[in-house]
Amino acid sequence: MTPMLDPGQLSERISRISVSMTMRVAGEAERLKREGHDIVDFGPGEPDFPTPANIKQAAIRAIEQNFTRYTSSAGTPELRQAIVDRHASDFGTSYSPAECVVAVGGKQAIFDVMQVLIDPGDEVVIPVPYWVTFKDVVNFAAGKCVFVPPDEAGGFKVTAAMIEPFLSNRTRIVLVNSPSNPAGAVVDPAEFERIHHLTASRGIYLLTDECYCHFVYQGAPFSAASIAGARRDVLVVGSASKTYSMTGWRVGWLLGPEPVVAAVVKLQSQSTSNVTSIAQKAAVEALGGPQDSVAAMLAEYRLRRDFVMRRLREIPGVTCTEPQGAFYVFPNVSAALRSDGIQDTLEFAARLLQHEHVSVVPGEAFGAEGHIRISYAASMHDLERGLARLDTFIRNLMR
Repeated sequence: MTPMLDPGQLSERISRISVSMTMRVAGEAERLKREGHDIVDFGPGEPDFPTPANIKQAAIRAIEQNFTRYTSSAGTPELRQAIVDRHASDFGTSYSPAECVVAVGGKQAIFDVMQVLIDPGDEVVIPVPYWVTFKDVVNFAAGKCVFVPPDEAGGFKVTAAMIEPFLSNRTRIVLVNSPSNPAGAVVDPAEFERIHHLTASRGIYLLTDECYCHFVYQGAPFSAASIAGARRDVLVVGSASKTYSMTGWRVGWLLGPEPVVAAVVKLQSQSTSNVTSIAQKAAVEALGGPQDSVAAMLAEYRLRRDFVMRRLREIPGVTCTEPQGAFYVFPNVSAALRSDGIQDTLEFAARLLQHEHVSVVPGEAFGAEGHIRISYAASMHDLERGLARLDTFIRNLMR
C-alpha cells in the first residue's frame, strides 16, 4: 500500500521562520475593517501618498507599448543604469550596472544576500530594535543572529563601539538599517565610517539597508557606500517602495561587489526570474524623473512626526525618543504594562485593537520589549483620532 502523505510534514527550514508580524497585524486590521469596525491602523509601513502621476504614466506607456515580456533576471539595463546614476547623483558613488541587481523589493534583496553569503552557523550581527524580517531571513539561511542590545537613552543609535564586542571569527555580515525601522534612528556619517573601518578590518561585509535613506529630518541623506573603499565590502539595499510611494510595485535593488551581485542574479534566475517588466519601466521614471515628490513627502512626515511627539508627551507613563528619520515612532509603554499586569506588548496591542480599535505593532516583533511601533504614514485625521484613543486606553490602564 502506498503510504499516505502527511500534509503537516513540512521542511525543517520553513519551521525556522514565522509569519511577518507587521503583515499579521495588517491582516487582522483589514479583517476588522471588513466587519464594519472603525479601525485606525498605525501598523502599515507604507506611505499613504499616491504613486506620483509621472511614474504611473510611465507604466501605462509600457503596457501600451507591449513591454510585457520577461526581462533579464538582473533587471533591465535601463533600470540598472538608472539605479547607479541616481545613487551617484545622491551620494557620489560610482557603481557600474554590473554591480547592481534589481529585486522584488528591498526584502528580496536582503533575503538573497543571506542565501548567497550565509552558510549554516555563520553569524550576522543585528542591532536591536531591528526590522522584523532581518531575523527570519538569517534563520532561513541557517545562520545565527547575534543581537546588539539597544541604547534607548542614546536614541537607539548604533555605534561601532556597541558592535565590536559581538564580532567573532564566525561573523559574516553586520546589518545596519539607517534611518531605522522601527525607531527612526539615523547613523551619522562619522559613525558609519567607524563601523565600516571595524568591519573592513575584520573581513566582514557591512550590509546597509537604505530603504528610508531620503527621509531624514536633520542634515543630508548619507550612504555608507560613499566611504572610501566601501565598494569592496559594503552591500547596499535600496527600494522604490518608500521613496516614491511604490510599495505595491515591488521594486528594490542591491549594489555591491560584482561576485556577490552575480550570485544573486543566479539565485533569482531560479526563483523570481525577474521583477515585473512594467514596474521596472515605472522605476526608471521614478529614479530619473522629477524628485519633488520626495521633498514634499518628507515635509509632510516632519509635520506629522512633530504632532505625534507632542501628543505622546501628553500621555501618562509613555516615553519616546524622537525619530531622526523614516516615518515611525517607537514609544516605551512599559509603565502601562506594569500598572495593569499586562504580560507584554503582544497582549497590549491585542487589547488596544479590541477595546479602542487602534492597530499598532508590538515591540517584541522588533526584539524590544515594552515598546510599540506607530507608523505616522497616516492622515492627520487618523493620527488625531488614533492617538486620542491610545491616550484613553493607557489612562484607563493606569487608574
